[in-house]
Amino acid sequence: MRSLVTAAASIFALLHIGTANAEGVLNIFNWGNYTSPELIKKFEEKYNVKVTITDFDSNDTALAKTRQGGNDFDIVVPTSTFVKIWIDEGLLLETRPDQMENFKNVDPRWVNVDFDPGRHYTVPWQWGTTGMLVNTSVYSGDPNTSAIFLDPPAELQGKLSVLPEMGDILTLAIYYEGGTDACTSDKNILRKVRDRLVAARPKWLSLDYPSLEKYTAGDFDAGVNWGGASMRVRLENPHFVYGYPKEGYPIWMDNVAVLKTAPNVENAKLFQNFVMDPENAALISAYARYANGIAGSEKFMPEEMKNAPEIVVPAEFLDKGRFTPACPPEVNEMYTKIWTEVLK
Repeated sequence: MRSLVTAAASIFALLHIGTANAEGVLNIFNWGNYTSPELIKKFEEKYNVKVTITDFDSNDTALAKTRQGGNDFDIVVPTSTFVKIWIDEGLLLETRPDQMENFKNVDPRWVNVDFDPGRHYTVPWQWGTTGMLVNTSVYSGDPNTSAIFLDPPAELQGKLSVLPEMGDILTLAIYYEGGTDACTSDKNILRKVRDRLVAARPKWLSLDYPSLEKYTAGDFDAGVNWGGASMRVRLENPHFVYGYPKEGYPIWMDNVAVLKTAPNVENAKLFQNFVMDPENAALISAYARYANGIAGSEKFMPEEMKNAPEIVVPAEFLDKGRFTPACPPEVNEMYTKIWTEVLK
């Protein structure tokens, strides 16, 4: 009888250990080609947690997949313009990053943000700008204007790639047409934006997310692109330059949040705290080539990033960048109608 009890106890102990090991996982839902393998390896070794990463290609895709449910995601990385939607729909867990050990490292600029006041849900991942990427061996004109894609010069027509991100593209077009509010409801401005985009659309080669290969292979000679993705292109082909539209350009931030349905909440909180460490934040930036919002990380950055023009905005264009807010539903509805016309 004793041997049977001992055996049963041993089996129970083994099962218990198996369950504990199974809990040592973290499932991250992030933008494609955006997560440093070195960062993940460091986190796995520090906490004995196995990390899996699933990619998404847009904020809309991430939101739609999460709304559907039926996934095991713990972490999601939405852009600032979408965070309020996630919070309002009850999709995120209030993890109180502001009370975590490494929160002291967050740059004051990114602490009390409009999309998550006081940071009760999210921590900074990376931030950047949306501008123009131009091959100067093909086009020698001014790259610092949204005319590159809204009124394309002859040399670039049919060789342009434009981000399929409604918010970025409409914001650039609004500024180009003289608007000053990325969430404008001014019908006169929006009519001009719609007409401008519809007229420009046939002159674009594609609506596509950043592709290092297509730019360096010569498929694209210019386009609307993000700063970090543009730096990756320039490092492969120095003829490419990144332009900051003088009419105005959007500034954005991607953020690490924990899903309310996360099966591994404690590991997800560990990850939020982990990425607020300056040395770890620098690993994120070194991989994807964006700034990160964590003070002190710059001393751990690769040398080529410290003064990179795609990261450090030239003084003459500093006042042209505006942080893009989350637009009200009624404004988004108008924007969606315009965007639908552009996509026809």
